[in-house]
Amino acid sequence: MVPSPTAVRSLLRILIFGLNYAPELTGIGKYTGEMATWLAARGHAVRVVTAPPYYPAWRVSDEYQGRGYVTEGGGPAGDGVGEPLVFRCPLYVPAKATGLKRVLHLFSFAASAAPVVLREAILPRGGGAGPDVIWTVEPTFFGAPVALAAASLAQAPAWLHVQDFEVDAAFDLGLLPPNGSIHAGAVGMEGVFTRAFARVSSISIRMVERLLRKGVPAPHTVLFPNWVDVDQVQPSPEGSPNRFRSELGLGGKVVLLYSGNMGSKQGLELLPAVARALADDPSVHFLFCGDGAFRPTMESLVEGLDNVTLLPLQPLEALNDLLNCADIHLLPQRADAADLVMPSKLTGMLSSGRPAIVTAQIGTQVAAVVSGVSLGADVQTHDPCGVVVPAGDLAALVVAVRDLAADPARRARLGAAARRFAVEHMGKEKVLEQFERDLKAAVTEYREGAR
Repeated sequence: MVPSPTAVRSLLRILIFGLNYAPELTGIGKYTGEMATWLAARGHAVRVVTAPPYYPAWRVSDEYQGRGYVTEGGGPAGDGVGEPLVFRCPLYVPAKATGLKRVLHLFSFAASAAPVVLREAILPRGGGAGPDVIWTVEPTFFGAPVALAAASLAQAPAWLHVQDFEVDAAFDLGLLPPNGSIHAGAVGMEGVFTRAFARVSSISIRMVERLLRKGVPAPHTVLFPNWVDVDQVQPSPEGSPNRFRSELGLGGKVVLLYSGNMGSKQGLELLPAVARALADDPSVHFLFCGDGAFRPTMESLVEGLDNVTLLPLQPLEALNDLLNCADIHLLPQRADAADLVMPSKLTGMLSSGRPAIVTAQIGTQVAAVVSGVSLGADVQTHDPCGVVVPAGDLAALVVAVRDLAADPARRARLGAAARRFAVEHMGKEKVLEQFERDLKAAVTEYREGAR
């Protein structure tokens, strides 16, 4: 029996199902982890079905090696209030993530997690009522049918959040062969499952527009952008010491920083080429920090370049110092990844009060944010936060780097605009409070429709 609308509580029982989760420091895991922790701290009962941490190194963390299914957290009462109750499910993690191996990797998690998700939908661990809403995230889309089945069993709405358009990216970026029948079948299946969710959200206006083109009804779509803790990441006071600059001997240099996942969607091969083109300029230094499948290639491409330093991925407590080490942030993006993804690292870049140079096509969301162009009613025209150059254009990127490195007044102006934009549009509390309202509205609508 479905409860009446009056039974919809202000505090929800939320089941989160996603491949990536804290303590992963970059990408989807970071945001899903922060969202779950925030909701649990608000008093909601939050349960999470996820994998052991493995990203972006593509290796399961040592403390989870060989452990199989693991349960952790739960808060004082073990019910997910105050602290999420987390169920970690084993999966296959390939040493080298080729197209087919990626598919097996994603499927292995969906298969191992399905029994746990379905159990939580029917009879949650420790007894008690089932979830009021089931929230899942793409990637991985293999989890979509599992989430829908669980929602049906729990008589609750299902919510799909699209961080990356996984199916589109797999073909557009060449991760899977562009076979006509395979592509058509994958797209058709994606459409059927996506349209079955009560809510489908994504992280940018352009990505929500793509959902509409895929046939998701407009009332079912939600803009749920990534966020930044503007108190945790903020500009350092003028003239204050920075440990990265001190330890690396970068005093007096103009530092250009790329930090985050080193994967196939970023167009990272441009960065060593820019450093090589500016190798004769002693005033600039490039700092590339992160981990991922492209890291070994990056190491080989920068070999012999004295104006480049490579660092491993840094812990969360070092993030503000790292971002403030930069005078300019670098954000390359491949042209064929346009609006398939919205780089999550942009939030921290802007919040640090430093300008960004991005490679992106005009009209994409990332280009609009950095250039100050409005894409809709949610975000109006604003002051530019950096410089946009065409994706893949090495010559234009070299010119942009050289010009901005030589103009401290312009850097200061763009950086101040970046900070304003982050505070006004990307603040963590503002974004998550709106998401909480949207979540409650979805539950209320489902209950009213089920009467």
